Amino acid sequence: MCVTEMKERRNIGIGVLKGGGGGERVEKLKSSRTKLWMIRATTMVLLWTCVVQMTALGETWGPRVLKGWPACFSHPDSSASAVEEKVPAVPSRILPPKRVYKNNGYLMVSCNGGLNQMRAAICDMVTIARYLNVTLIVPELDKTSFWADPSEFQDIFDVDHFITSLRDEVRILKELPPRLKQRVEMGRLYSMPPISWSDISYYHNQILPLIKKYKVVHLNRTDARLANNGQPSEIQKLRCRVNFSGLRFTSQIEDLGRRVIKLLRGNGPFIVLHLRYEMDMLAFSGCTQGCNNEEVDELTRMRYAYPWWKEKIINSDLKRKDGLCPLTPEETALTLRALDIDPNYQIYIAAGEIYGGDRRMASLAKAYPKLVRKETLLEPSDLRFFQNHSSQMAALDYLVSLESDIFIPTYDGNMAKVVEGHRRFLGFKQTILLDRKFLVYLIDQYTSGSQSWNEFSSAVKERHANRKGQPMKRLVIPDRPKEEDYFYANPEECLQQSEDLLSST
Repeated sequence: MCVTEMKERRNIGIGVLKGGGGGERVEKLKSSRTKLWMIRATTMVLLWTCVVQMTALGETWGPRVLKGWPACFSHPDSSASAVEEKVPAVPSRILPPKRVYKNNGYLMVSCNGGLNQMRAAICDMVTIARYLNVTLIVPELDKTSFWADPSEFQDIFDVDHFITSLRDEVRILKELPPRLKQRVEMGRLYSMPPISWSDISYYHNQILPLIKKYKVVHLNRTDARLANNGQPSEIQKLRCRVNFSGLRFTSQIEDLGRRVIKLLRGNGPFIVLHLRYEMDMLAFSGCTQGCNNEEVDELTRMRYAYPWWKEKIINSDLKRKDGLCPLTPEETALTLRALDIDPNYQIYIAAGEIYGGDRRMASLAKAYPKLVRKETLLEPSDLRFFQNHSSQMAALDYLVSLESDIFIPTYDGNMAKVVEGHRRFLGFKQTILLDRKFLVYLIDQYTSGSQSWNEFSSAVKERHANRKGQPMKRLVIPDRPKEEDYFYANPEECLQQSEDLLSST
């Protein structure tokens, strides 16, 4: 169409609008345009709703319906270069659908203790929130313990993964809705510690009515608040899902952990020794084997300085003979030699500062010269952001412990138990569970000359032949939950195993 014709038509159009009856035509034109806009907007909303619904169907429909669509979360290795090299593409991660349910209220929790004590507590609290049909607020971590670590949840764990990966089970928010948050900030909050080792019925019967009444309930202590045994299978499996899938460390911690593991693997096999011979543990337990008088006084003063450490007067010798003390570095060296651990293996020390320093580590270093720590493998700049953050440092040790050829804890604390359970989940990777009561008896016999080295070594190996993290029934002791096997050390309901492989404890 030529320019002259276009001008003529435009003039004709203007003439028509200006002529008689133009007002009605303008109104009709406006009305048509409005209807067209409304149809387009409605169509877009319907299309977007369909896309969201199909995405929410996740694994069932996603691969068929949304095949080829870009995902919100893609594996970092899936790139154009990978396609060019004809490497199979990693499937896109599709979020699980949100669980739809009537929300009964909000649950706030404050975890207490070290990293692994808090880790287990978080798993319990997610499970409790799910079965009470309440919204969980991202847990608050302990900042008042001995370590005084100021880390928030998101400083240690990938908070977005935590929320989205579990959204088909429980609704998790980073903070309360504004109105409720304001009420909490004004101090109007019902707070309480739940009863230890309670089953899920306690939370249904005692805690849920409080949540419905107050809308928000704060549980201010969360360690060991859900029973080890006697819980429905779906509850036990959800605890595992949170622990082994929902709780993922931050990318910064994960990346540094991989670097440490790569450095260790480059030099051959390695053992992780969780040597819990640290000042806080010795002060808390009252174990002073091998300490001089000044050290005994220092540890005693520290024990009295913490009012929540209830036991003050402790007989170290009796406690050691009962197997209630962490092995000393000297006792550990004898034990590793008796187990025929190759002296050429790398021994990674997963612990804080060893009490007594080089003096107490001398015998272990002599027997196993390839002692390493994260501080010796990495540059100071690598750990700069982790300094004075004990939980983040413990997270690094946790990752290395999972990947070690053998894991050996010298005390059955929270890290020892949770790592043991995680290694079971990963295929019953070898974890040597030391019988401390038996060991200190044998060590005393050997050092006094009552036993030869061969007799001592044979007895140690025989005692630990079936204490290597293999499939085993969890010990149940009715009415004595503290003495039975810890769920997170042996999450039996979640492990791939044959019944005929299980042995009783």
